[in-house]
Amino acid sequence: MTSSSTTIIVVGSGFGGLAAAIRLAARGHEVTLLEKRDQPGGRAYVYHRDGFTFDGGPTVITAPWLIEDLFRLAGHSLESQLELIPLDPFYRIFFPDGSRFDYNGDSEAMEREVRRLSDVPGDPAGYRDFVRHTAPIFAKGFTELADKPFLRFVDMVRIAPDLARLGSYRSVYGYVSRFVTNERLRQVLSFHPLLVGGNPFQTTSIYTLIHYLEREWGIWFARGGTGAIVDALVKCFTDLGGALRLSSEATEITVRNGLANGVRLSDGHWFPAEIVVCNADVAGAYRTLLPPRSQRTYSGRRLSRMRHSMSLVVIYFGTDRVYRGQDGPRLAHHNIILGPRYRELLGEIFSGARLPDDLSLYLHLPTLTDPSLAPAGSDAFYVLAPVPHLGAPIDWARAARPFRDRVMRFLEDHYLPHLAEHIVVEHMIDPRHFRDDLNSYLGSAFAFEPILTQSAWFRPHNRADDLPNLYFVGAGTHPGAGLPGVLTSAKIADDLIAATIR
Repeated sequence: MTSSSTTIIVVGSGFGGLAAAIRLAARGHEVTLLEKRDQPGGRAYVYHRDGFTFDGGPTVITAPWLIEDLFRLAGHSLESQLELIPLDPFYRIFFPDGSRFDYNGDSEAMEREVRRLSDVPGDPAGYRDFVRHTAPIFAKGFTELADKPFLRFVDMVRIAPDLARLGSYRSVYGYVSRFVTNERLRQVLSFHPLLVGGNPFQTTSIYTLIHYLEREWGIWFARGGTGAIVDALVKCFTDLGGALRLSSEATEITVRNGLANGVRLSDGHWFPAEIVVCNADVAGAYRTLLPPRSQRTYSGRRLSRMRHSMSLVVIYFGTDRVYRGQDGPRLAHHNIILGPRYRELLGEIFSGARLPDDLSLYLHLPTLTDPSLAPAGSDAFYVLAPVPHLGAPIDWARAARPFRDRVMRFLEDHYLPHLAEHIVVEHMIDPRHFRDDLNSYLGSAFAFEPILTQSAWFRPHNRADDLPNLYFVGAGTHPGAGLPGVLTSAKIADDLIAATIR
C-alpha cells in the first residue's frame, strides 16, 4: 500500500481498540471505530445505578506512561485530561486466619511485611533475591520483547536460550518457591497471573515480571474511575478526526481476493476498509466473524484444543453506609481475600470440573480513594470471584443466585458487617455475560491462558496469518492480557501497519 491516508476499521473499543485507533488516526488515516455496546470501553464498561458509578474493569492501572503516550499523540498532556492517584498499598491481602499483608513498591516496607508474615528466618533475604532475579525477567520479557511482534517461528527460536536461562519452564509459583518458604508468602508473591487469566501453578514464570513492573511504575487510580480514562481516550480519538459508532455490532469481517475488505454490521450496513483491526476476542472472531476459508490457522477444532482462561462472577453493589474498619477489618482500595485452599481451589477453577465450595475473592473499594463515585455517606464496591469458564458443566441459570448469596454472606460474615441490610443497589455478571455481551469464546474473561506454549509466537499473532491486512489487538494476542499488554498490542499493530503502508 502506498496511500498516505488509508481507510481503517477498528472493531471493538476496549483499551486495545481505542489505543490502536488513536495511533492510526494520529498518522493521518481515516479510522472508524465500531462498538457493539452503547458505551465505549469494552470490558471497561461503566455501570451507573442510582448515583453510584461502577467500573466494569480493569481497575488495576500500572505503567501509566503507556496511556500518556496516547495523549501525546493527540497533542494533549495526560495531566490536562486525567488525574491519576497513586495507591498505597497496591493490594491488601487477607488470609483465612485474619492476618494480612500490605503489598506495595517500597522495598523496606515490603521486607517489614515479609518479616511480620513469615516466621522463616531466610525469607526476608529470599524476598530480596526474588526481586533481584525478576529484574532481568522484566528487562527481557517486558522492556525488550513486549512490543515486538512474533510473526515467525524463528523469532521464538531466537529467544529460546534466554527464556530457558530465565527459568521460563517453571511456573510462577514454582519460581517464587525457589526463594521463599512460608506458604502464605508464596501466595503473596505468586497471585499476579490471576490478574491476566492465568493459574500461578501453570503460568510461565516470565509473568513474575508483573511484580517488578508494579515496583517500577506503581499502581494508580484515575479520579472518576477507569471510565474517565476511556472518556479521555475517546476525546483524543475524535480530536484526531476519528469516528466512533456505538451500538454497531460487527457480525462479519468480509473477505475478497485473500484480503479483508470491510466489516458488516448486524443491521446489514457494510463499512469498506483497506485494513481491519480487530479488538474483539480472538477466538470469538475466528469462529464467528471470519468466513471458513479464512479460519485455516485457527480452526474451530484448534481453538477448542487450546486452553482458555477462567471466567468471572462480578457483583457490583452500593451501600448506604461507609466501611472504614470501624466494625470490621480495615479495607484498602484493592483487597485480595485468599481462601483456605490455594493450589486445590485454582486447580478446580481451571480444570472446569465444578464450582468450588470455597472462595478466593477480589474486593474493590474505589470510594476509599474517590468518594464521588457514590452518594454522600455511601460506598461503591465490586467483588470478583474467579470461576470455571463455560466449558464446565455448570448451569448458570440455576447456579448464579446461590453463588451470589454465598459470596455476599461470606463478605457479611467476615469483612462487611450487616451488609445485607445496607445494600441499596446491585448488579451482577457471570460467565454468560462474557459470552453474550463480550463475544468471548466459552465466556473466558482473559482469552487464552498465559502458559508458555500459548505465549509470544505460540499466541495468535498481531497480524492474521491468513489475511495480511487483518490485525489483532487486545488480550487474546501478543503480548497478552492486562492493561500494559493490551496497550502494547496496539503499538505492535500500529508499527506493523506503518511498515506496510509506504
